[in-house]
Amino acid sequence: MLPILARALAVLALLVTFGASAAAQSTKTPDDASPRVRMLLDLLADPEVRAWLEKRAADKPKPPPSASDASLSSVVTEQMARVRAQIEGMSAAAPELPDELAKAFDILRLEFEQRSTTHVLLLIGAFAALGFGLARVFWWRTERIRQWIGNLPLHTVGERLLAVLARLAFGLAWLAAFAVGSIGAFLALDWPPLLREIGLGYLMAFVIARLAYVAGTFLLAPGHPRFRIVPMEENAAYFWHRRLVIFVTWFAFTAVSLALLKTLGVSSEARRLIGAATALGLVAIALEAIWRRPSADHAHHARHLAVTWALSAFVVAMWLLRVGDAMPVFWSLLVLVGTPILIRIAGRAVGHLLRPPGTETMAGEVPSVLTVVLERGLRALIIVSAVYLLVRAWDVQIGDLTSGDTVWTRLSRGVASAVVIGLAADLIWRVLRAIIDGKLAEAHGDGPVDEDEARRRARMNTLLPIFRNILAIIVFAVAIMMALSALGVEIGPLIAGAGVVGVALGFGAQTLVRDIISGMFFLLDDAFRIGEYIQAGNYKGTVESFSLRSIKLRHHRGALYTVPFGVLGAVQNSSRDWVIDKMTIGITYDSNIDEAKKIIKRIGKELAEIPDFKPHILQPLKMQGVERFSDSAIEIRLKMMTKPGEQFSIRRRGYAMIKKAFDEAGIKFARPMALLAEGAGADQAAVAAARQAQAKTADAPA
Repeated sequence: MLPILARALAVLALLVTFGASAAAQSTKTPDDASPRVRMLLDLLADPEVRAWLEKRAADKPKPPPSASDASLSSVVTEQMARVRAQIEGMSAAAPELPDELAKAFDILRLEFEQRSTTHVLLLIGAFAALGFGLARVFWWRTERIRQWIGNLPLHTVGERLLAVLARLAFGLAWLAAFAVGSIGAFLALDWPPLLREIGLGYLMAFVIARLAYVAGTFLLAPGHPRFRIVPMEENAAYFWHRRLVIFVTWFAFTAVSLALLKTLGVSSEARRLIGAATALGLVAIALEAIWRRPSADHAHHARHLAVTWALSAFVVAMWLLRVGDAMPVFWSLLVLVGTPILIRIAGRAVGHLLRPPGTETMAGEVPSVLTVVLERGLRALIIVSAVYLLVRAWDVQIGDLTSGDTVWTRLSRGVASAVVIGLAADLIWRVLRAIIDGKLAEAHGDGPVDEDEARRRARMNTLLPIFRNILAIIVFAVAIMMALSALGVEIGPLIAGAGVVGVALGFGAQTLVRDIISGMFFLLDDAFRIGEYIQAGNYKGTVESFSLRSIKLRHHRGALYTVPFGVLGAVQNSSRDWVIDKMTIGITYDSNIDEAKKIIKRIGKELAEIPDFKPHILQPLKMQGVERFSDSAIEIRLKMMTKPGEQFSIRRRGYAMIKKAFDEAGIKFARPMALLAEGAGADQAAVAAARQAQAKTADAPA
């Protein structure tokens, strides 16, 4: 009878959910029913059985509503009810805690009748000591490897990455030696089940503590600042390394102890009470670390104190949430505070590890593509892990999100997709920006370069900033459109509306459109580059920068012109390829022109041999001949070909050398003269002056 009743309980529970009326209507026995069916119906007709089943159905806990169909108010109400039940259960378990612990010790005593508890603890300590011993032997036998790692150079990024991998491999091997010596030796022997669980649990706690030590040594490297991954001061490295090891060790041993209490039959309420008490140790460790942490911000004591109180309140709030079993809120608060801290630590570690050779920090340096990929990749991994923790904490069903069609599921899918799209767009943009900034840094590099390289660098300085801005607009515009589409927004009408607005703005802002299009064609024609001296209409100066609409010209006297591209017109570029500089000097009529020509030719050769001028003179200074005869001088024309912008200093030196050489050769420079006369002579002089003026006027067009 009892086996039949046990098999039918599940069916009876389902039937009871339809109400007592359905059960009452089932009391009539059909004629063709089997004996087992008749027995089931008889049981349903029994009032005591029906009352017992109804009580079981009422006491059966209802499954919590999933996050996909639960409203915010219901979730909050459920969490408050859970916290209240948790506190009530712990309060009820407190008086019974000594009895439960006594029962647990009785179970241990019965299990270890042949071995005392002290003997068991000594065995666990012996195996832990064996692990430490094997780790010490490994340390001694790998002295050469440690010396090789300690002497590794850390100048370049590749050398630092090699050192990091070598230290990580050595730390894991050291940890494996400890695990083999402790856990491996323990498992090699045959133990009773309970003793095996106890020993294995506490040995695992030792391994976790050693893992925390290895991880802290790998990241903080106390005593070895050249290998430190997370940049900080030496005293801070020692401080946080000790606190990390102590915190993880306490957590590991208390977690193992609570798990063993469950095996020994201690109730969940009593275990939660013990866990809340042991968690006070973690709170004490965290508060001590917060209040005694080393800080470099001594100048802002008030801010340091405010951060300390805020972190202390956070730690206490986390303990209260954990005690109250408000795990969704617990994990949400932990993610909210911990994610920015982890992102900042990861960014500083990557920047310090992949800094350019010869630098101590990344401040002011252009990040490489590897730095950007690793830093943004770690950021994306941290964010995705945080989202996963929140999904698990709030019991969000992934299947419901992918297949459900409620408002909540659609919104959740859209937000998740938007986050992924944002992370991908951020990574793509950062990589592209790192590539362009690297090219710009090369273009701004110091050192002598040839003419072709100088032209290439100038063109890169001109085009790459514009290209970078265009890429930013494209990447973020596409990302925004994709994110809106993922959130369920119809982007087709949005794109069409943006097109209509664009056409309307085009008609209303024709000048702006003309400026932008003119600038594009100026850049495509390579009409000017940054650093070149140009003249357009009444505007002239050195090109300092430009945007999509205008160009900034710095006049040689300091004035800065901002000129729209649309009004530039024809551009005269005085900084391309070469320039011919022509000069005119006047000598007296009794001077030897052939001697003057020889002197100027010699001076041209001397100028071309001066080291400062030699790279810039394309054709040396020479005399072209007599330009014209004036009243008091023979005007001769000189010319030379130089690189753009270099003719001014060469011309000044040439004038000085010509003056000195002419004085030594007796060639005199002409001076303007005025003739004075009186009486009839004055009239004749006036007539002669008038004739000369007419002659100049007649010769002017020629």
